[in-house]
Amino acid sequence: MTDRSAIRLLVSGMVQGVGYRYWTVGEARRLGLEGWVRNLTDGRVEILALGAQERIGALEKACHAGPPSARVIQVVRSPAADDGSRGFSEKPTETANG
Repeated sequence: MTDRSAIRLLVSGMVQGVGYRYWTVGEARRLGLEGWVRNLTDGRVEILALGAQERIGALEKACHAGPPSARVIQVVRSPAADDGSRGFSEKPTETANG
C-alpha cells in the first residue's frame, strides 16, 4: 500500500481510566486506520496510526478532545515505523521491556 504512513501519537493528561483506549479504537476504525493503542506506565497513552495522512490527521485532531471523561493536555506527533499491523487494536500496557 503506497498511501500508508506511520505516525506515533503520545497523549498526555487525564487519559487513563476514562475509556480513552476504547474510544481510540472506535475512532481509528471509523477512519479506516490500522495500528494500535496502549497505556504507558508514565500515565500517557501511545497510539500507532497507520494509513493515509489525511485520516491520521483526523484522528490526531480528535485525540485532542478524546472521550467525554478525558482531559487531554497535549498530543505529540512523531514519525514511526510501520510494524505491519492489520486492523486497529488495543494492546496491553507497556512494560519496562516495551
